[in-house]
Amino acid sequence: MSVNKVILVGNVGKDPETRHLEGGNTVCKFPLATSEVYKNRDGEKITNTEWHNIVLWKGLAEIAEKYVKKGSQLYIEGRIRSRSYTDQDNNTKYITEIIGDSMQMLGKRSDSGSSDMGESHSSAQSGTQPANSGPEDLAGELEKSQGTDDLPF
Repeated sequence: MSVNKVILVGNVGKDPETRHLEGGNTVCKFPLATSEVYKNRDGEKITNTEWHNIVLWKGLAEIAEKYVKKGSQLYIEGRIRSRSYTDQDNNTKYITEIIGDSMQMLGKRSDSGSSDMGESHSSAQSGTQPANSGPEDLAGELEKSQGTDDLPF
């Protein structure tokens, strides 16, 4: 058995880029920054920032398109995917992405009131779950959509 699970809490580095694909699927990509702060031996405060390439699909991508903006603080659960591609100059490039399975918007609500910050959004095989679902509701919906025979343990 193996596990590929990532949990990140960070800030969005730029407005999400969303594409609507021919098959009706939606994909949304944006960078997410996580920072670690510590003091070195001299007592100086040091901040290390790591950038993560986030990819959201279908319902989560549509939610991100509407509500996520540069600077938004997010909680993302997902999995790591590494891939390579060839650029225009025929050079092989490698990229590591986080494929988001669930997202929770953190921080304060925007002044316009149009944001639903603080609500949880998850994606299952059947699509996006309702924003007001709690963890128990989401687990029940996931179990219904996948059946209990598919559990990895």
